[in-house]
Amino acid sequence: MDFEEISHTESDFDVEMSSLSSTYVPTDGRGKRTPMRPMIAEYDPKRHETKTELSDMVLVKYKCEKNDVPTMISNGSTLPLVEKANDEEAALYNPFEHRKLSHPTSDLDTLIHLLKGSLGSGILAMPLAFKSAGLYFGLVATFLIGMVCTYCVHILVKCAHTLCRRTQTPSLGFAEVAETAFLVGPEPVQKYARLAKATINTFLVIDLLGCCCVYIVFVAENLEQVIENYTKKDLDVTVYMAFLLPILLAFSLIRNLKWLSPFSMVANMLIASGMGITFYYVFRDTSEFKPVPGFSSFSQLPMFFGTAIFALEGIGVVRSITLNLPTEEPLAQAVKVMIAVAIFLTYGLQFYVPMEIIWKNLKHHFGARKLYAEYLVRIGLVISTVGIAIAVPKLGPFISLVGAICLSTLGLMFPSVIELVTVWETENGLGPYYWRLWKNILIICFGILGFVTGSYVSLQEIMSSDAK
Repeated sequence: MDFEEISHTESDFDVEMSSLSSTYVPTDGRGKRTPMRPMIAEYDPKRHETKTELSDMVLVKYKCEKNDVPTMISNGSTLPLVEKANDEEAALYNPFEHRKLSHPTSDLDTLIHLLKGSLGSGILAMPLAFKSAGLYFGLVATFLIGMVCTYCVHILVKCAHTLCRRTQTPSLGFAEVAETAFLVGPEPVQKYARLAKATINTFLVIDLLGCCCVYIVFVAENLEQVIENYTKKDLDVTVYMAFLLPILLAFSLIRNLKWLSPFSMVANMLIASGMGITFYYVFRDTSEFKPVPGFSSFSQLPMFFGTAIFALEGIGVVRSITLNLPTEEPLAQAVKVMIAVAIFLTYGLQFYVPMEIIWKNLKHHFGARKLYAEYLVRIGLVISTVGIAIAVPKLGPFISLVGAICLSTLGLMFPSVIELVTVWETENGLGPYYWRLWKNILIICFGILGFVTGSYVSLQEIMSSDAK
């Protein structure tokens, strides 16, 4: 079909869109469809539709003032179209009252998942961090790092609530918060909204699926040590990975967080028990303790910062703790099994986020059988993670490098940027003396420090593993 070129002035803004009517099909009186025709329609910001009575499936050119076209349309966003609320409407809107969830999690379920996601087995790597920093400096610096990371989560959640009210949206995910912040932020950054969303989603998928691969390697190595100690049979670690596949497939079919909370609870209990037994081995013979300096050296600080920051979510740095416990003592074997089972039960929680991101981008390609397609995608992703773990069993250090990059950007830098964009054009949004601007610049610099030091630690791991 050929469409005429529509001339317009510089103040006009054209947006092309296809629309399908479900109530009217034009015919020529003999039952045959008449050719559909182009039309020009003016976009009505109040009604969120065009000022026209035509309902053919046509290529529509919205011809109106540029400022009248929703930013979401002009920047290609897929977020729901809403009129920007004024301050009074935004203050009255409660996003929690408008959320409709088929399987909502309780406060306890959420707390369990939060503890499992934030205070996982990576805490077992903290002795290595204190060894690099010194006792007193390590205590103070670890407290400050924890405060900064927690504060970044706080400002991200606060921005999400602000943007939900401002756009009258019930809920927003991490990537959607970034996209919305850029869309309603200063005009120069609005065109980067989709890039911000795509960047965050990409980092999340790579980091979390990479962690899933390392989880498989970690669990298989611990099971190998325990089983070989009793059976005296030397099986390749890839065999244990293959044995894990059927159970992982069953975990992957759990489609909501509420049903995953019991597994997270058991994992938290196992990690706590494993830590308790590990402390027993630490304090069993205190005569071997040596004086610990209050401050180690400046040359060791990169190792401390990298280990401390990455220990908040990394699994690679834990392997040196559990895999070096005595292999002949039952308690030590119990620790290996506990941590391995805890990590195994965490696979579903780590898998949930990348699966949600990938499925949101794929589900529109399928018709009525979306449920079957989703299960096939889940099975395919799990098989892929197991396949990567089998193909590259020494994947841990490389995933640690990816994790160091992703954690510093996702956990520190992006929340600061999102807050700046969110408050930039609000009245007194940057605060007296622009304190909010300087604060976020400092956090971004801290994120860059974490990026550099975390990458340094991961590269050290890679070089040491290659040397073996």
